[in-house]
Amino acid sequence: MKSLIKITVLALVFISFVSCMNDSRPNYQFMPNMYESVGYETYSESHAFRSGFEAQLPVEGTIARGYMPFDYSNSIEDFLLAKENLKSPLDSTQINLEEAKVLYDIYCGICHGNKGDGQGNLVKREKILGIPSYDDIGRAITEGSIYHTIYYGKNTMGSYANQLGEEERWQVVAYVLDLKAKLEK
Repeated sequence: MKSLIKITVLALVFISFVSCMNDSRPNYQFMPNMYESVGYETYSESHAFRSGFEAQLPVEGTIARGYMPFDYSNSIEDFLLAKENLKSPLDSTQINLEEAKVLYDIYCGICHGNKGDGQGNLVKREKILGIPSYDDIGRAITEGSIYHTIYYGKNTMGSYANQLGEEERWQVVAYVLDLKAKLEK
């Protein structure tokens, strides 16, 4: 008799749980904030944004983290100024020609050639024409002109300012000058 009562009670408990089950949505939410997140209006909670702006402009003269401003603009006059005046901030101990070669091969060698002779794969396939050798007399390239060209691009060459950081650009400049010296021998 006692076992029959136990079975009946268990059956009633089981039936009550099963009868309340709804398959269209979960029955119990143990952590309801994970299922239904609370929305926050970020800008409305601050008194600084009551004027209706979604975001504010940075203070004038601020520089973004990891960014160094370049004092020369993308003009022929500033290219010539950079060619004459701009010098590498890296000294000879900071230049790593092996790392610079890797960067040069990735970004420059496809057009300029791995030796700097203007015979990269795209030139050989005649996709781009008119890329001179680094030792051409008419070029007279300097640290500043190379850096300016990497930063802004020139003619059909685009800018590599987004692909190369400042120190990487100066490493490539040192490598280009090294290739130029090897070609002139």
